[in-house]
Amino acid sequence: MKTTAVLFDLDGTLLDTIEDLTDSMNAALHELGFPGHSVSACKTLVGEGIEHFAAGALPPAESLNAATVRRTMDLMRAEYRTRWSRKTRPYDGIPALLDELASRGLKLAILSNKADDFTRMMVAHYFPRTAFETVVGARAGQARKPDPSPALEVASTLGVPPAEVIFLGDTKTDMATAGGAGMVPVGALWGFRSAGELLASGARYLISRPAELLGFIA
Repeated sequence: MKTTAVLFDLDGTLLDTIEDLTDSMNAALHELGFPGHSVSACKTLVGEGIEHFAAGALPPAESLNAATVRRTMDLMRAEYRTRWSRKTRPYDGIPALLDELASRGLKLAILSNKADDFTRMMVAHYFPRTAFETVVGARAGQARKPDPSPALEVASTLGVPPAEVIFLGDTKTDMATAGGAGMVPVGALWGFRSAGELLASGARYLISRPAELLGFIA
């Protein structure tokens, strides 16, 4: 398998963001008078953008109320602006993996369903020495994962065939995106979702530690 580039998801793959995300959502829910959620529960809600997160976190009857969902999103965003770096850290082994991939001459990129400005800000903060070729988050009016379009856009920007791109992610959304784009879907078991979910949604390989990815680099 020829590999010339690696495309990463951000949350649950490069960065362990779940506690800051959970705390921010719970603060928003509490302000609205709704119960909060555990970290493990929030792991099942993130990965498909803030609207999906907000709707899933609300009580079922409220999740159908568009105004309540929007208000929850606004409050969560405001909370996250003050909390995003309190507990978030790169997963063990990720900085070393990025250094090794760069030393081998691979092109590196990130594709996230987190808002584009937050994605870029967090990458600059946590990975200042890694020269990612492109970093793409969720942008207004443009497709996001699991639509393969943004992944194909990244491949075009990198100037590499999709078949030569490993897509490392931790959710069914990532695996579906990779498969739809003709990339190689690799599931990160240290992230937010289970091996079963990753395999069912198209993961070709599963890895338990970041360094294991090097075994797929020809």
